[in-house]
Amino acid sequence: RPDIDLDTHIQDVVAYLQMEDLSDVVLVGHSYAGMVITGVADREAPRLRSLVYLDAFVPENGNAMIDFVAPERRAGLIKSGTETGFMNPLPLKVFGVTDPKDVAWAQPRLVKQSFRTTTQPIRLVNGNAHLRLPRTYVYCSSPATGSFDQFAARIRTDPGWKFIELKTGHDAMITAPQDVTRILLEAA
Repeated sequence: RPDIDLDTHIQDVVAYLQMEDLSDVVLVGHSYAGMVITGVADREAPRLRSLVYLDAFVPENGNAMIDFVAPERRAGLIKSGTETGFMNPLPLKVFGVTDPKDVAWAQPRLVKQSFRTTTQPIRLVNGNAHLRLPRTYVYCSSPATGSFDQFAARIRTDPGWKFIELKTGHDAMITAPQDVTRILLEAA
């Protein structure tokens, strides 16, 4: 629905962690979900073991996803979002998914996303609780989408992060599932 926003997604994950009384969780966020896991970690850091940003946005307090979108995509995203209330999924080939079997599997699972999820700034209420957790950033560089290069450049040499570069497209869980599995097991 067009009224769904970033806070909705954060609260959904927070509620799940609380209702299932989960702890020692490795929380993974792919792409937009980097916004979500940052908000969840801010609210529920004691329940988490670590954070894995899989070619994901890494916001600071007050950032919205739209702030980070590659300029060549931003104008079109804003235009369609304001007209329809939704963000249309990008073609799979933009994310490096080209194998016909993978495309056939993934295509029916692509859905529109509420535009409000891209424009609502994240509000961190507990300072930098999420920064005290072990964090891994997985940068998918071949082909790079343009939106995540900025995070790779900043995080690559930051001692507070474990940085991993995968020579695959943005949807690494489809194009390089063994590599992603290995990384997640290491984070656990």
